[in-house]
Amino acid sequence: MGEVVIVNCNSGVIADSFSRDLSFNGSTKSFDSFRIHSINTDSPTGDQVIGFPSSSLHWPGGELNPQDSWLPITESRNGSVFSAVFHLLCSGIGYQALILPVAFATLGWAWGIICLSLAFLWQLYTIWLLVNLHESADSGVRYSRYVHLSVTAFGEKLGKLLAIFPVMYLSGGTCAMLIINGGGAMQLFYRNLCGDGADAICDGKAVSGAQWFLVFTCIAILVAQLPNLNSITRVSLIGAITALSYTSILWALPISKDRPNNISYQPLQTKESGMDKFGSIFNAVGIILLSFKGHNVILEIQATLPSSPKHSSHKTMWAGVIVSYLQIAMCLFPLAIAGFWAYGNKIPADGGMLRALSEFHRQDISKFVMGLIYLLIIINGISTFQIYAMIVFDNLELRYTSIRKKRCARWVRTAIRLLFGGLVYLISVAFPFLGSLAPLIGGLTMPLTYAYPCFMWISIKKPRQNGAMWFVNIGLGCLGLILCVLLVVSAIWNLADKGLNANFFNP
Repeated sequence: MGEVVIVNCNSGVIADSFSRDLSFNGSTKSFDSFRIHSINTDSPTGDQVIGFPSSSLHWPGGELNPQDSWLPITESRNGSVFSAVFHLLCSGIGYQALILPVAFATLGWAWGIICLSLAFLWQLYTIWLLVNLHESADSGVRYSRYVHLSVTAFGEKLGKLLAIFPVMYLSGGTCAMLIINGGGAMQLFYRNLCGDGADAICDGKAVSGAQWFLVFTCIAILVAQLPNLNSITRVSLIGAITALSYTSILWALPISKDRPNNISYQPLQTKESGMDKFGSIFNAVGIILLSFKGHNVILEIQATLPSSPKHSSHKTMWAGVIVSYLQIAMCLFPLAIAGFWAYGNKIPADGGMLRALSEFHRQDISKFVMGLIYLLIIINGISTFQIYAMIVFDNLELRYTSIRKKRCARWVRTAIRLLFGGLVYLISVAFPFLGSLAPLIGGLTMPLTYAYPCFMWISIKKPRQNGAMWFVNIGLGCLGLILCVLLVVSAIWNLADKGLNANFFNP
């Protein structure tokens, strides 16, 4: 079903173009096959809105849908290639990358490098699909949110069913994981600063994990009072710098130190058989696949860029993607390769590079350097929190503005963000073992990155059946779904075999 927006201006109603059959993309459709939305522009504030289109339309003079100018994602479209690069780097490098050498310890050199290279190229291709699907050159429709694009491609019911859970989990769940990892890094920073045993300089009772989670959450929510995605560009710049810094330090330090004795590069899975081998292999593949993240914010980042018929946003966005993902590759590949070279099969499965550094080189590395690493991780976590939280803020404000038909007041925005901060803090304290469930839940959300964009391209662009683009997207989409099932099965098997340390409310 198409959509028509009728604008009621002071000079009268512009209706002559709606008195006949409408032609879209060369095909004629009857007027009653379109949903009609009426917007009253007599009010300078645009508050008197009767209906809202489900996707973001634009014209050269500004937004055709006033609701877009009220929401955090699309409130400002003054971004640039630099802001896109900062957001992409900040959201694209995560704590998951620190355990990439664990995957190499299971797969070995050859298969580890092959899988990492294929996963990088695959996810870069699906980003290209999303960037080019963001905006329709014919109608001027901008799909500024992943759910909107999913609804357009798969229909309202199926689109929401497929997209809402993974998008909201990857947004809210990522924020909870950032609290867990960031709060843990704060605790390590505090211990590094105070010292241990007789050298301890801090008096009094030790600060608990839940208290460090609360400190991290309070700082993150304080920064989250910035109004929209464009306004956090400087925060994302800080996050990008810290991400590049700590990942570079973590792979550069081990290769400058002596390696532990008796390390081996033989794949661990060769010593296993049956379901144990299956679980280990797909757990390693899952670590590699899930180390690339941020697809649920690609369309939202592109939505902050200006666009016109002559200068489409996809050109600026793709330039930002190329610059940022070259830098991401320059961090992740050395981190995986250097980490496996330095520690081999002795790399700790829990904590990866960060824990290996503290276990094997505690005496070789100064407290200043370790403290700097922890501090960089904390700052990066606070910065990354802003991007993923903004997706949730946008969704909550969408519900509010759809009901009230007006922009959120400042106190409403503040209340929404405080409410979200309290909720993710509660989740992080209640489920501090959330990272152990990452392979399972990550497997469920993996199609959002590796499968859905391929099927969206076929549904919206309609490439020639049995052509090259059709075969590539059908093949990658189906492979993505198959891998999703296998990863979920292997995650369930590993949990059943090794158990889960479910330390509820005990971070």
